[in-house]
Amino acid sequence: MIEHLYSITAAGTVPYRNQALERYLLEHAGSTDCVLYLWQNRRTVVIGRNQNAWKECSCSRLEADGGFLARRLSGGGAVFHDNGNLNFTFVCSKQNYDVPRQTDVILEAVRQFGVPAECTGRNDITVAGKKFSGNAYYLTDKACFHHGTLLLSENKENLAAYLTVPSDKLSAKGVDSVRSRVTNLCEYVPGLTAGTVSEKLFTSFAAVYGLPVEPYQADRIDGKELSAFEADFSSWDWRYGRTIPFTAERHRRFVWGSLDIQLAVHEGIITDAALWTDALDTGLVQEAARVLEGCRFSGAETADRLSALLLHNDIQKQMMNDIRELLEEML
Repeated sequence: MIEHLYSITAAGTVPYRNQALERYLLEHAGSTDCVLYLWQNRRTVVIGRNQNAWKECSCSRLEADGGFLARRLSGGGAVFHDNGNLNFTFVCSKQNYDVPRQTDVILEAVRQFGVPAECTGRNDITVAGKKFSGNAYYLTDKACFHHGTLLLSENKENLAAYLTVPSDKLSAKGVDSVRSRVTNLCEYVPGLTAGTVSEKLFTSFAAVYGLPVEPYQADRIDGKELSAFEADFSSWDWRYGRTIPFTAERHRRFVWGSLDIQLAVHEGIITDAALWTDALDTGLVQEAARVLEGCRFSGAETADRLSALLLHNDIQKQMMNDIRELLEEML
């Protein structure tokens, strides 16, 4: 049971510091606490945990313009952040994790401005069929977070310039450009600011949970641990990930998300494997890549290796069937 609600707002707009604080709150989540953390990043592309940076973002252009590439812990697709975005994170223990309730906080806050927001698809919040918030999730053995972005007055030109959304993803959503499927809340509420939305979010947080909201005190945060997390998030290895000299590659979009498989094969043995996806499930593709390494490049052996993985729900079963199908095309 949740007994305490806490609010915290990031002081700066550097993504790696903001990610570090999110990670710190997760690692130190109290068993009866729920924290609502609000933050903003300046000129940043944030990719999902298992995405290929070079396929999702115009990295060189972003860096030339003084922007940041960040990779988050959660799955899902790439998003663009600037000062016209307000980002939120709910952090709590695993037993108190309640995505519908957490989403109600967002919906009720936005509806207080007269915007008829609703949840659609796998992780979007929309108005009039257009997305203004994408959500993603991350779970550990003890704690969880649910985070997302609220588009207030984002620069859509920069969004389109920096994100290289695959055409099959846009086609699957029945639209012809990345700009056409998103909207800013200021189009419905002129003059909307991050400050006024933050106030409504904290008010809604208290109302939905029926508890007062207390500020998360700065003296609870260990500066050295926070800096260590920041170094991890800003490192090249974390942001860009490794590349492999692949000899076989396939790409396809499925109901649960896109999938790219890259394999390095030498003398009939898979010596390296990389699986990139915008799926919300972050663990299965990583395990699949791990078990494929050292495997013979044959249908029977790859099937055996993948069959040994534990599948916990119907979505994972469908994902595994689709991974096998794509692998079979490569053999």
